[in-house]
Amino acid sequence: MKSLPIIDSFGRIHHSLRVSVTDRCNIRCFYCMPENVEFLPRAELLSLEELARIVRVAASMGVSKIRLTGGEPLVRKNLSYLIESIVAIEGITDVALTTNGILLDEQAEGLKRAGLHRLNVSLDTLNSQIFEKISRRQGLEQVLKGIQRSKQVGFSNIRINAVSIKGLTETEIVPLALFARKEGLHLRFIEFMPLDADRKWDLEQVLTGAEVLQILERDVAALIPTVSTYPNQPASEYRYTDGSGSVGFINSVSEPFCKDCDRMRITAEGKFRNCLFSSEEWDLRAPLRSGASDEVIESLIRVAIQNKKAGHGMDSHQFLPPTRPMYQIGG
Repeated sequence: MKSLPIIDSFGRIHHSLRVSVTDRCNIRCFYCMPENVEFLPRAELLSLEELARIVRVAASMGVSKIRLTGGEPLVRKNLSYLIESIVAIEGITDVALTTNGILLDEQAEGLKRAGLHRLNVSLDTLNSQIFEKISRRQGLEQVLKGIQRSKQVGFSNIRINAVSIKGLTETEIVPLALFARKEGLHLRFIEFMPLDADRKWDLEQVLTGAEVLQILERDVAALIPTVSTYPNQPASEYRYTDGSGSVGFINSVSEPFCKDCDRMRITAEGKFRNCLFSSEEWDLRAPLRSGASDEVIESLIRVAIQNKKAGHGMDSHQFLPPTRPMYQIGG
């Protein structure tokens, strides 16, 4: 049964839920997690059934878009079972997954068969040395094979997410753009955000979307802005004037889009977050495991959303990065 939509104190209606299925990962990107990491005990992670139940409750409140994240979601066993469960939930119209692509070659067919709608693949470079510098692991060739396999099994509108870091990825912008245009992929550049475990982020390291756009127009082709069909879309979208594809920019630091945010997050161990940069979390695991009703879960979600701030505050001198890095929150 449908209940009232999820509306915060600023009038933003929330349609999108990001669900982290694990904190584990098979690479160690420095902007997301430390080199040496201790993962949560498996018993502390929500079960697939618990994750599906949260999605069912959220769907009854008007959530229609689900993104599965991690850590690396493809290291979670029986992920296809969860996808099948979520796709079948009334009201859910879009189920996407963000992956580093290492395991895509072997899992793409199963993901497609389970009903997954869309794929986002994190890929910051086509240079193996820079890939290893960022990820602190090998694996570029596996990622590229995974992308090709995903196309073969029928995934379309595959997105490539590239984090832009000043002094490191400027040389990767044009090769990635040419690769995406050739392969029919939608490329998105994401500004480097203060979510690294080592707390070494600095504003001077942010390669802004405007700077990336300038490089693309100079060295690839002219771009013109397009109007998104989804008004709460975090990316500023552009298309090449020569007709060879499109590109997006998620300018979280230089051009915050908080006023249109409709996203919520659940961590792998069941903490509900109303913002990526929130300093507060609401525990859903304890009530789930103590027999709480769906109404109790719904009430907790509403309380959390009512406490959502107007913006992440990165442009403020009082801004404090989250106490947890990206891999623990959910990408």
